[in-house]
Amino acid sequence: MGGFYLANEYWFAVFQLVTAMLGMGATLTPGDFRAILREPKAVTSGTAIQLIMVPLVALAVISAFGIAGGVAVGIALIAAIPGGTTSNIFTFFARGNVPLSTTITAVTTLACLFTTPLILDFLITQYMPADFAMPRVQIMTEIALTLLLPLVIGMVYLRLFPGSAATFSKWVVRASLLGILMIVVGSASSGRLDWQAFGLINSVLVAGLIALLALASWLICKALRLRHADRTAIDIEVVVRNVNLGFMLKASLFPAVIGRPDPIGDMVLLTLLLYGTLQLLIAVALILRGRRGAKRGSGLDIAA
Repeated sequence: MGGFYLANEYWFAVFQLVTAMLGMGATLTPGDFRAILREPKAVTSGTAIQLIMVPLVALAVISAFGIAGGVAVGIALIAAIPGGTTSNIFTFFARGNVPLSTTITAVTTLACLFTTPLILDFLITQYMPADFAMPRVQIMTEIALTLLLPLVIGMVYLRLFPGSAATFSKWVVRASLLGILMIVVGSASSGRLDWQAFGLINSVLVAGLIALLALASWLICKALRLRHADRTAIDIEVVVRNVNLGFMLKASLFPAVIGRPDPIGDMVLLTLLLYGTLQLLIAVALILRGRRGAKRGSGLDIAA
């Protein structure tokens, strides 16, 4: 399994990303983008937080703690990718503004065609070998083919077959989860997942990154005086990243080669896997906080 995975790591990553985006697309309609007109302040704020604040927090963490190598690249990838497809579901559970969450996910997903290579170039060029050149065209092409095209196909499927779209979305999302499992199993069987080499300090730094993102998002939304439901949606959107895209970009930028060690690529993979796990735990905390806030808001409405 290990050798087969190393020879086909990129295609494993493509499979799980394409299926995830098909599932997301099958839940979106053009009407979901109307929130841009209905709630311009919330959409603009959430998008700006995603595209500006998140990379700046990542830069601050990398610079303040002198992070280098694969962990720095992994953090940069996390900052460069948009919100994850599950953020909309978590926002629903947290009683947040689901249309806002869906809109920000869709807008940042479209924007990442241009913003991802720019953010990566801004954050990691200094940590790469002197002869490294950011493959902007390659990244934009791969995002278009593996992220945006499946998203559009999913939306077309919903348009043509609305009766079965929910079932279709459920099964392709399950296929995406299977893809992530195959990446973990394949990486482990090939000896790529060396958590001891990753170390406790790096683990704490990744956990700290998530905490800082959540805190910074909450403070900015509070300062902007956004509604509780809007703050909940944006906070979850900031924390829950599209780690699927991170896996694909990692496989593209640092392809695994049988018999050749890749310490940078391995550290990038471990950073993404750890963040993907921790973001689920933080999301649970945000869901509980969102539900408590929504309950308090309902009580105030009844009292009024």
